[in-house]
Amino acid sequence: MARGALKIAVIGGGSSYTPELIEGYIKRRDALPIKEIWLVDVEEGREKVEIVGAMAARMVRAAGLDWKVSTTLNRREALAGADFVSTQFRVGLLDARIKDERIPLSHGVLGQETKGAGGLFKAFRTIPVILDIVKDMKELCPDAWLVNFTNPAGMVTEAAIFHGGWRRTIGLCNVPLGLIKTASDKLNTPVDALTVRFAGLNHFNWHRVWDTTGNERTAELIDLLYKPGVAVDDENRPKNIANIEFPYEIVRDSGMLPCYYHRYYYAESDMLDDAIKKFEGGKTRAEEVKRTEERLFALYKDPALDHKPEELSQRGGAYYSDAACELIASIYNDKKTEMVVSVANNGAMPDLPPNCVVEVSARITAHGADCYAVGALPTGVRGMVQHMKAMEQIIIDAAITGDYDKALHGFALNTLIPAGSKGKKILDQMLVAHKDYLPQFKDAVERIEREQPDTVAYVEGLLGGKG
Repeated sequence: MARGALKIAVIGGGSSYTPELIEGYIKRRDALPIKEIWLVDVEEGREKVEIVGAMAARMVRAAGLDWKVSTTLNRREALAGADFVSTQFRVGLLDARIKDERIPLSHGVLGQETKGAGGLFKAFRTIPVILDIVKDMKELCPDAWLVNFTNPAGMVTEAAIFHGGWRRTIGLCNVPLGLIKTASDKLNTPVDALTVRFAGLNHFNWHRVWDTTGNERTAELIDLLYKPGVAVDDENRPKNIANIEFPYEIVRDSGMLPCYYHRYYYAESDMLDDAIKKFEGGKTRAEEVKRTEERLFALYKDPALDHKPEELSQRGGAYYSDAACELIASIYNDKKTEMVVSVANNGAMPDLPPNCVVEVSARITAHGADCYAVGALPTGVRGMVQHMKAMEQIIIDAAITGDYDKALHGFALNTLIPAGSKGKKILDQMLVAHKDYLPQFKDAVERIEREQPDTVAYVEGLLGGKG
């Protein structure tokens, strides 16, 4: 790693989150001697990366900095000599997410872009790309750190580490930041006066909370957040997750605080009913996000705009980018900042194998994440996390090999997807809908198209001929 002249490459630089990333680097100007920031995208994202790149350059100039901001469609150009590489890309853009949500919902099944059928297809599209990025990094920037917040972040990070062999990979998520803030707000205690320990997987973690006197406050928070008649809406809840009530008794029995995404498991039928109601009303979350992005990019085009607009907070992923900047600053300066990260398990969670990725609390040092040991999990939590990890690992294998049998097995293991004929039908339809981004599944897609013309017709009808 360079000392004093950092080159940072951002894969997916045309993302609407990029202004927050630039703001985060500007805030840390004294901690990170940046020389170059490269924003990388693909041909489909050319216009967006040019708009965001121009705005990023204005933000840097307004801050009085001489950093060079470059945009490119040539990933190798950006990676050459990079010290840090962050990934925030979406294969197929938001149109792919719309398919991820609409096809399952048309069958009365949750799409959900990280954990449901949509999340599994996002993994299918994304994992081959992250492995290609790692391959380029081995050649062009062999000492760089890879900071991933491309979803599904846990699976993508695991693919990079254990299938790509890139041990200098750390995955990030904004969800723990919101949960920590909620604990602070509800207990009326500053964040730095609390100890919060996370354990689990990305978008599937639990946590416990202590104060500075050593008293555990977890049970108190469970009552404040989930007890009927007491609980109020959590203002830090991500905008893509409906405010459905948790079953208080199950949370209390677990003895740990769940993350927002556990609503999809602890209150599955209620969450599904809410999603179907919105779908039947002509709305999916992906389409809402697409409209938000259109408004954001209209703002970004303004040549007078040289700061992150407030409207970006409506996008639903606030703090991702700032967390990435803090992670990079902590590695570079050996700050030992406490963060929640997705990293190789290596015994931090003994209920899971060492050669998988978990999301846990850690200190971030110059050599990466020093994870806090979790110990044995409560029975119910342990069963859920072991089941989920088995599903994730089969999906990762399917994404790499294009093995249809593994893909169907992964679908069957996912508790948000009905096993049997309905799950298989959804899998087949989504393979056809996303075929342009799934070359590894070419043989399976050709078989489906040859043997199931009704599947092709259904997809074209649902998506307006855009299969």
